[in-house]
Amino acid sequence: MSVIDTNQVELAAPRISEAGVRDYIALLKPRVMSLVVFTALVGLLMAPGSFHPVLAITAILCIAVGGGASGALNMWYEDDIDGKMTRTANRPIPRGRVTKPEALAFGLILAFFSVLTLGILVNWVSAALLAFTIFFYVVIYTMWLKRWTAQNIVIGGAAGALPPVVAWAAVTGSLAVEPLLLFAIIFFWTPPHFWALALFRNDDYARAGVPMLPVVAGPDHTRLQILLYTIVLVAVAAAPWPLGYFDAIYGVASLALGAWMLVLAVRVYRYRTGSAALRASRNLFKFSILYLFALFAILLVEVAAKAIWSLFA
Repeated sequence: MSVIDTNQVELAAPRISEAGVRDYIALLKPRVMSLVVFTALVGLLMAPGSFHPVLAITAILCIAVGGGASGALNMWYEDDIDGKMTRTANRPIPRGRVTKPEALAFGLILAFFSVLTLGILVNWVSAALLAFTIFFYVVIYTMWLKRWTAQNIVIGGAAGALPPVVAWAAVTGSLAVEPLLLFAIIFFWTPPHFWALALFRNDDYARAGVPMLPVVAGPDHTRLQILLYTIVLVAVAAAPWPLGYFDAIYGVASLALGAWMLVLAVRVYRYRTGSAALRASRNLFKFSILYLFALFAILLVEVAAKAIWSLFA
């Protein structure tokens, strides 16, 4: 005869999620999303032809949600890194507010519906570009480049540079030189922006085992690369004016903003120790955000001025 175990079996109670709305908003990386939305808006408004306002709002929302999905999937995969870094330790997953399966499901659902909605309601060219953007950021950058090469930011920056291209394609169903110029500006802006951050967060990245350039090649080499990329950025950002794609207002402002960006990059290169070095890298990081927003804001002003002029011409 078999003996029946009469010991009481304890069943684990179902976990009740502690996540609130703020936690799920944090998964979307709202600061990054604001940059995605703004650059996409510029690309959309610069595109030629008419576009129904409802479709325009739909396109921007889909691009924003797709960017948020990328952020959520990034946090899902990088919970081990985030928990080791001071800058990211308070994110929802390391804090235990959101579980990894919850973040994964949230990100996948947002990614799927943002691409599907953009394709059905707008066009499939822009939807394909949005899908590629999400894939590139999550798979190519997050899962591969970030952990394996010091060039992670350089190559991975392509994902952050694509939103204005997606928006342009939403209006036109095709590509052109103008959105590729916007792509190039963001692409060359990304390395000096993030390497300036990496300089004063070097210990964070080293502790997490992320091969950022200051960790792998050292701070001095990083300072040189920041200076070189800034020189290229200033040239690339100013080029659309003499090429005839953007107007003089943009051109002059681009040169003025670029000059100050270059001054700050030179300071990062010169000041290598102590509080002066820390202050220089922080100042460049902060100004680089203003630099990009200002450039794209000026393009918005040019678009608005042309629209108003056409009404009275």
